[in-house]
Amino acid sequence: MGRLVQSMAIMLLAATEPGLAADTAAGSYRLEGGHDAAGELVLRENGRFEYALAYGALDEHAKGGWLRRGDTLVLTTLPKPVPPLFRLAGRSAAATNSPTLHVTWPDGRGIGGVDFRIGFDRGNPISAYTQEGGWSLPPDEHRMPRWIELAVPIYGVVSPRYPIDSTKSGTLNFVIVPNDIGTVDFSAMIVDVRPNELLIHRGRGEMRFVRKPGQR
Repeated sequence: MGRLVQSMAIMLLAATEPGLAADTAAGSYRLEGGHDAAGELVLRENGRFEYALAYGALDEHAKGGWLRRGDTLVLTTLPKPVPPLFRLAGRSAAATNSPTLHVTWPDGRGIGGVDFRIGFDRGNPISAYTQEGGWSLPPDEHRMPRWIELAVPIYGVVSPRYPIDSTKSGTLNFVIVPNDIGTVDFSAMIVDVRPNELLIHRGRGEMRFVRKPGQR
């Protein structure tokens, strides 16, 4: 009798656990209709998922848990990713031809393509992007810098507005602390389930994943 009760308890637990083999949504899917983009979404029968997308300079991924909720699925990245951030590393001493701004990784490698805006004591801000060796104010720019903002939009990294002390000279140095850069934070992301395909709504767009051939 004890074994029978134990077996029934195991069967009941399996029947109530989300994302098991009985759920027909389980399987491997590929991104459909993405111009110059490649993506994959895998729903494991044990309630885990894996996601990856490559699109130009963007390379993102995620893994975590999924469960069924009616005609939809819910994806949650686990563990919750820590977003990247900018850290002000201070000023380096002024030198001949030293740049106004330099952004690096923690190991000191310069980073190109970081968007920024510099505001001044008067007039409009300057918007530009960094080079690996840094960025310098135009030689004919004589206004006093007052603040700077930085961003890497492709990964949603935005800095606060940093004030600039115009009484000091030298290069403004910033470091990007990567943390879990590239990991998508699916926080209870709703996925629409259709026959042999899944639809993910992100921002104003829609990502359509189609079941790979040879799968049920």
